[in-house]
Amino acid sequence: MLDRRDFVKQLLHQRGDLLVVPGLGAPTYDVAAAGDDPLNFYLWGAMGGAAMIGLGLALAQPKRRVAVITGDGEMLMGLGSLATIGVKQPENFAVLVLDNRHYGETGMQASHTDAGIDLVAIAKACRFKDAAAVSAESDIARVRHLIYAAKGPVFVQARVKTDDVPRVLPTRDGKEIKRRFMDALAQLG
Repeated sequence: MLDRRDFVKQLLHQRGDLLVVPGLGAPTYDVAAAGDDPLNFYLWGAMGGAAMIGLGLALAQPKRRVAVITGDGEMLMGLGSLATIGVKQPENFAVLVLDNRHYGETGMQASHTDAGIDLVAIAKACRFKDAAAVSAESDIARVRHLIYAAKGPVFVQARVKTDDVPRVLPTRDGKEIKRRFMDALAQLG
């Protein structure tokens, strides 16, 4: 199993102009811990919406790489988004699910992935170009390639430890998140 905080940090190291949409809860804390960046579009209270917001960005910004980093609970809530992504086929888009097999935001109840629901199989059925499950440090280079260079859409289910790590809270001001993200995009040209 991967250490989620270190895994995310390694994936976002030297990220360039990667647009990142972290999902609700722990994925947001992990992305913020890796380094707050104006190209992070944090979602507060948008459970199940990260993949669709990422899809919108990928379609609106086809020359930029877009990565959603979310949890298994949020991905399970938004399974229909995988079908929409599969229909739209954005080549610049990756979805990374940090799967600790628990609903971390509501008390650590076992999630459906703990009961054997296979998100990679679902992504493949939804016509993702590449879909993989990873669980070892040796997989990091492959995941970086999928996020930064592979023709999408791509999907990665990363099995991570259930460790409770300290929260790193970025701004919760929705207007500020939107403004700084839009300003950062405008500066990219």
